[in-house]
Amino acid sequence: MHELSIAASLVELVEEQASKVLRLPDAARISVVGIRLGALSGVVKESLLFCFDSVTRGTRMQDAVLEIEEISVTIFCTTCDTEQTLPSIQSLRCPVCGTVSLGITRGKELELSFIELSEDTTNEHAPTPYQHENCPA
Repeated sequence: MHELSIAASLVELVEEQASKVLRLPDAARISVVGIRLGALSGVVKESLLFCFDSVTRGTRMQDAVLEIEEISVTIFCTTCDTEQTLPSIQSLRCPVCGTVSLGITRGKELELSFIELSEDTTNEHAPTPYQHENCPA
């Protein structure tokens, strides 16, 4: 289950962003962590959610919610000369003309998208400048 190492890396990344980039005090609690997860990322959403709860115990993220924005697979079809969102990941065929395309433009993401602080610290979302596509699993 590589989701455990991904969750641990996510916690490490959020801690780094909170401390070094956002310069939050150690007492600042993080209530929500948002990520973008592509359908082709190779990460099982339910496993990641379970592992996140486990690895956040004893950290400033304990009891934090992991919000996952699921990203569909989008290809660039050279026949249609446009991007097309695929209805499933079973085939990389354009849903309009049927042409096979290996030009995947979205769907492999695994990115930290935002960090939200608990209300006793601030009511604002604290967007992080750190965005990492295609994190190694």
